[in-house]
Amino acid sequence: MTPTKPLAVAVAVSMLLVSGSQAAGTAAQGAPVYDLLLDGGHVIDPKNGISGERDVAVDDGKIAEVAETIDPALAEKTVDVSGNYVTPGLIDLHTHLFVGPEEAYAAGVHSVAPDEFTFRAGVTTAVDTGSAGWQNFDDFKERVIDQSQTRVLAFLNIVGKGMAGGDFEQDLGDMKARQAAKVALEYPDLIVGIKTAHYEGPDWAPVERSVQAGEIPGRSRTSR
Repeated sequence: MTPTKPLAVAVAVSMLLVSGSQAAGTAAQGAPVYDLLLDGGHVIDPKNGISGERDVAVDDGKIAEVAETIDPALAEKTVDVSGNYVTPGLIDLHTHLFVGPEEAYAAGVHSVAPDEFTFRAGVTTAVDTGSAGWQNFDDFKERVIDQSQTRVLAFLNIVGKGMAGGDFEQDLGDMKARQAAKVALEYPDLIVGIKTAHYEGPDWAPVERSVQAGEIPGRSRTSR
C-alpha cells in the first residue's frame, strides 16, 4: 500500500561494487548476488545527479547497483519502496541527545536517545547542540555517543555543565573558554563547534567566550 505521505528511506551511498553484467552472470549460476533490493523508490542522489524512480541493490552493507530496473531474482530479499524517497543518510543538525535521569537536557529526560528516532526518519548523523559542556562531555560520549549506531556529533556548550537548566546556565564562572577548547581538541572528530544559549544577562560574555573557545583550537592546529 502506497503511503499518503512519502517517507525517506536512508541508504548510505558508496561506490558501485558490482556491475550489471557481473550480477547477471552470477544470477545465471543460481545464487543471488545482492543481499537486498529496494524496488521502485524515488532516488534522490545529488552527488550523481539522480532524482527519479530507480531500483537500488545493496550488498554487504554497501550500494552495489542503482538502475531503472534490477531483476529481483538477483537479490536475496526485495522490499517494495514505491511511493517512498530513497536518499543518502540525512543529517539532523539540531538535536538534544544527552539522555539521563536529570530534569534537563544535560544527562536528562528532555533529551532523546538517537537510535529511537533517527533511522526511522532516514537520519544517519545527528548533531547535538550544546547539551553537554566541557565538564560532562566525557559522560555524554560514554553514555550516548559510544553506545549509538547513529553517528553523533556535537556542539560543545560554553557552560561547563551544559544545558543543566536554571541557574547553571547563568553561571559566568562556569563558562571557561580554555577548558572548552581543551575538550574540543581532545575530540576533533566529534566536536564540531561551540554553543552558547539561554543566558539571560545583559552582557555578551557567553558569546565572547564561545568565540574565544572556537578560535583557540584553530591557533593550536596552526602552531603544530
